[in-house]
Amino acid sequence: MEEKNLMYRNSVIKELYFAKTLSCADLSGKIGKSLPLTAKILAEMIEEGDVVETGYAASTGGRKPVMYSMKPDIMFIVSVAMDQFVTRIIVADMQGNYVTEIERFELHLSKEPQWLYLLGNKIEEVIRKSGIKRDNIAGIGIGMPGFVDAGKGINYSFPDAGEETITGYIAEKTGVPVYIDNDSTIIALAELKFGAARHKKNAMVVNIGWGIGLGLIVNGELFRGHNGFAGEFSHIPLFLNGKLCSCGKTGCLETETSLLIMAEKAKEGLKAGRVSLLQQLPLDSFEEVNENLLFAAVKGDRFAVELLSEAGYNIGRGVAILIHLFNPELVVLSGRGSLAGKIWQAPIQQALNEHCIPRLASNTEIEISEMGYEAELIGAAALVMENYRMVNAKNISFN
Repeated sequence: MEEKNLMYRNSVIKELYFAKTLSCADLSGKIGKSLPLTAKILAEMIEEGDVVETGYAASTGGRKPVMYSMKPDIMFIVSVAMDQFVTRIIVADMQGNYVTEIERFELHLSKEPQWLYLLGNKIEEVIRKSGIKRDNIAGIGIGMPGFVDAGKGINYSFPDAGEETITGYIAEKTGVPVYIDNDSTIIALAELKFGAARHKKNAMVVNIGWGIGLGLIVNGELFRGHNGFAGEFSHIPLFLNGKLCSCGKTGCLETETSLLIMAEKAKEGLKAGRVSLLQQLPLDSFEEVNENLLFAAVKGDRFAVELLSEAGYNIGRGVAILIHLFNPELVVLSGRGSLAGKIWQAPIQQALNEHCIPRLASNTEIEISEMGYEAELIGAAALVMENYRMVNAKNISFN
C-alpha cells in the first residue's frame, strides 16, 4: 500500500478511536482531506473489515449523516497503570471496552529491585491469558510515577532497570511495541481525549494519589516541559512544617495533602480515640486505609470528611499558585482520590477565595473527574493510539 494511503488511514484510525464515532464530513474536517477522498478511504476500510457503520446521527434539518467507528476487535491495547505500590493491567479494544478483568497486584517500586522483571512477567502473563495474538495488539501503554523520559523509555526515579530501558525490556519480552509516560501526564491525556478537559484549550488536571501530581494542557495539547518533567505539583515548597518529603526536601505540598499522609493521619486519629466508621473497616495496609477513608468520607463520616477537607484546603492553596501562573479555564480533580467526589470542592474553593485574585479565580472552573481511578488505565491506552502508525493494511508498527 502506498505511503500516502497509509498515512491517511493512520489519521482515520486515530480520529475514530478518540471520537468513538464520526460522520464522513466530520472525519474529513479532522484529517484535513477532501470529502471524496475521505469517503474513498472509509469505503476501503469498511470492505477490509476495519471500519463499520454504526447508524445515523441526529438530524439537524437535512439528511441524517451515516456514522462510522472502528471495528472493536480489529486491534487491542494493553494498558498498564502503576503507582508506588499497586499496578493494574487490562486489555482493551478499539472502543475502549475492557476485554479482560483488571489484573491488580502489589509492586512496591522503591523497595523491589526486580520490579521491571516482575512487571514484564505480569504483562506477558496477561497477554498470554487473554488469548489475543501478538499481531493484533497495537501496543502496550504504561503510566508510572516519577521522572519519566518518555522518549528514552527511562524512569529516573526508579533506576533499578540497570542498562535496560523500560520500553526496550518489555518490548523484547512481549514482542509488542511499548510506550511509557508519567502517571499524571497519562491521566491528563485521558481527561483531554475523553473526559472533563475535552475541547478545552487551557486546563490543569490534578492527580490526587499517593502524591499530588499534575498534568498541564496548554493550547489544547499536553505540555510536558523541556525534559518531559513539567507538573511536579507535589514538590511546591508550601509549608514550614519541617516534614521530610519523598523527594528529599522538606515542606512540600505532598507532606500535607497526599493520600499517604491522610492514611497516616487516619491511623493516628483512630489510635487517639477518634470515633469513626473507619473503626469497623479493615485497615491492614495503606491501600485499605485509603480505599476505606474515601468510602467513609462519601458516607459522611465526620472524621474522614475532616481529613479530606484539611488536605483539600491545602491542595487549593497550591492550585491558587497555579491559577496565578497559568490562568486555566478548568481545573480537573482526577485519579484515585477523586472518588471522594464533591467533598473536595468546598475546601478547595475556600482556599481559592482566600489566596487567589478574584478575577482569576472566578474564570476558572473546578470539576471532579468522572473517570476517577480508571483515568490512568484509559490514558495509557490513549498513549498507544497517539503514537500509532500502521505500515501496511494488516501490519502494525510505531514511530
